[in-house]
Amino acid sequence: MKLTNVIYKGKDKTVYRDGDACIKVFDENYNTAAVLNEALNTARIEETGLNTPRIREVTKIDGKWAIITDFIEGRTLAELMAENPDKEDEYLDLFVDTQIKIQNKSCPMLNKIHDKMNRKISESELDATTRYELHTRLNGMKKHRKVCHGDYNPSNVIITPDGEPYVIDWSHATQGNASEDVARTYLLFKLEKKDELAEKYIRLFCKRSDTALQYVQSWLPIVAASQLVKKKPDERELLERWIHVIDYE
Repeated sequence: MKLTNVIYKGKDKTVYRDGDACIKVFDENYNTAAVLNEALNTARIEETGLNTPRIREVTKIDGKWAIITDFIEGRTLAELMAENPDKEDEYLDLFVDTQIKIQNKSCPMLNKIHDKMNRKISESELDATTRYELHTRLNGMKKHRKVCHGDYNPSNVIITPDGEPYVIDWSHATQGNASEDVARTYLLFKLEKKDELAEKYIRLFCKRSDTALQYVQSWLPIVAASQLVKKKPDERELLERWIHVIDYE
């Protein structure tokens, strides 16, 4: 196995290509449970029949955890959107259609999104009154069993040469209410300062899925609180503004 062809480098993981294999190597101090959970999520999503890289092996390389999957030849939707701005609407259509296909699947063994969000709210360091209001809002949401990606953005959708979309990086996958996943994708666009794309995305999704825009928006304080746990200073102002919308609703 050769670890020479780097295709992605993050703050705590590096991804390599070796022939038809994709090797994600985590840093030495990366949480073991998180690695194994990502591998388990990937295997469970594979069983749904969705287009996703097939997991081959979970191993250690030079003392570091690694997940080995099939390598998917193609370009990410993020790359295609950046290179072909005139085709943004076409790519956004594909992006939304792929998300709806994901959410039409069920995977009973995935963690539940309500449990995860309740935990994140408790970890958020928000004041007790705000946490109570967020827990109450969350517990009033309908509990579904739809597959939710948890980090659905154009960088995680690979388009093969024949135009087939494959979705990668299932480390945050859960089952639950699809509108939470849509609110999170909307938030990710907003955090990247892609405001116009965010608005086009959320309206297109609501139209295609016959979902009320207001219902998706009601999830925004919850997903903002869960994102706040990451403690990124440059995100804090926007997230707190969204969280405190509950004060005047």
